[in-house]
Amino acid sequence: MYAPFRTVWDSVLGPLLQRPKRLQMAALCHRGEGDDKEYLLVTSRDTGRWIIPKGWPIRGLKSNETALQEAWEEAGVKGRATGTDPVGRYTYNKKQANGVEIPVETLVYSVAVNDLSEDFPEAHERKRRWVDADAAAELVNEAELKSLFLRQ
Repeated sequence: MYAPFRTVWDSVLGPLLQRPKRLQMAALCHRGEGDDKEYLLVTSRDTGRWIIPKGWPIRGLKSNETALQEAWEEAGVKGRATGTDPVGRYTYNKKQANGVEIPVETLVYSVAVNDLSEDFPEAHERKRRWVDADAAAELVNEAELKSLFLRQ
């Protein structure tokens, strides 16, 4: 008797009652080539965990341009988006100020870093660290983001 109800819940009722995922854009900032390739991580402002620069859509900017803008604001990246299509995506639950968590889907765009500025909008709020793909996968929390680093 339980199995039919579970099937109905999983295929019809559950998806209808879930909140839709919000959308963010992220920058997978990198430098170097081959075995010397490194990725830039930044700390989040609230918990200090390691993440990649990301943010909400910006009116008037394409998704890859938004990712590049977030890389500047959160990490001081001076670079260029290496394509208009995302190189991957990951999901996570973002905790709001009121304690409610919302599901977020994050599109990840490759950003080749030309230079880093020491003076950028969130410089006093974040730390930065260059790491290889294996170390990045160890430092971030989101399973799909870990997988993205390990595919690089």
